[in-house]
Amino acid sequence: MVNWLVLRDRQPEVMDQPGLDQRLHHQALEGLRRGNFVSKTARAIWNGLEESGVLSGGIGSRPVRVLDLACGGGDVSLGLAQIARHRNISLVAHGCDLSPLAIEHAQAAGNRAGITNVDYFQLDALTDPLPTDYDAMYCTLFLHHLSESDGMELLRRMAAATRRAVLIDDLVRSRFGMLLVWLGSYLLTTSPVVRTDGPLSVRAALSINELQLLAERAGLQGATIRRHWPQRFLLTWRKS
Repeated sequence: MVNWLVLRDRQPEVMDQPGLDQRLHHQALEGLRRGNFVSKTARAIWNGLEESGVLSGGIGSRPVRVLDLACGGGDVSLGLAQIARHRNISLVAHGCDLSPLAIEHAQAAGNRAGITNVDYFQLDALTDPLPTDYDAMYCTLFLHHLSESDGMELLRRMAAATRRAVLIDDLVRSRFGMLLVWLGSYLLTTSPVVRTDGPLSVRAALSINELQLLAERAGLQGATIRRHWPQRFLLTWRKS
């Protein structure tokens, strides 16, 4: 049996399975939205965009364009759009996902919120060509789903496609992280999918050292990694 604290233990997650019941899928996306809200994921991504200098182009000039790869329910991009509106920064936040149901869910959420500077489209972040007209590309809670080779290739492709920056936000593999995910899975949602996949996600997550090595092997020299509430990390890399 794999000691997940020492080595990643990647197991199939329910959300990744084809044919998942649509009601359960929507419920899981809503549960993940609540988890991201409590974790202040959109705020963490925003801070990374500020620190990398990406947002400096959104004041009095063309809009800053950011793309959320494997966006799920789109709550992080919606959060960025809301922050930009409050700060009077011109920003276009797009998202893409392999799942057409996720795209439908995200677009509906944007429509309900009355946010017009968001849009979503279907794309496989691992195999489809990545668009090259975005100032920053980011993903959240996606890297832990991938093998080391796929994760490294994703980082390489994001670095090649982005104009200015790459950001990665995900779980930290730790006992405390496992405890928080287990508690959150029961306090924030009734989704059986989230309650099953949450602990599996922690077991599959990277340690900070593993992430640093992966970024270096992918050519993201000079990337910074910071931990943030509750047990997550944000990797930020700026294109030279």
